[in-house]
Amino acid sequence: MIVINNQLTIHDEDYEEHFIRSSGPGGQNVNKVATAVQLRLFTGRLNLPEDVTRRLIKLAGRRANHEGEILIEANRFRTQERNREDAKQRLADLLRQAFIPPPPPRKKTKPSRRAVERRLQQKNTHGMLKKLRGKISRGDD
Repeated sequence: MIVINNQLTIHDEDYEEHFIRSSGPGGQNVNKVATAVQLRLFTGRLNLPEDVTRRLIKLAGRRANHEGEILIEANRFRTQERNREDAKQRLADLLRQAFIPPPPPRKKTKPSRRAVERRLQQKNTHGMLKKLRGKISRGDD
């Protein structure tokens, strides 16, 4: 069982773990022992709100398939147990992120008429100042 937050706990029947050979570190055991973990979460069994499920699938990206399953592979460590804990932790982090609602969209604002006039006046003043810095002509030309 994986505890995500006070709203969600994932039971053992909601996910499957398969052990495969790891391509990572392992020394002499790398070709003999299946230390990598594939954790497959079935989102349909979780009874999550629809918006959370959508965010979860979007956050999972390529790790999610069309049936709504999320596949997490963990092969960072040499032992099966540490890879198993790593996969569960990554799944829990992904689910916690999915529970965070996105910020509301930004409302576009328009500058006031006075602000626009002030900006144009400053531009005009600055342009005049730069024009006064021009070349000084001598009278004998």
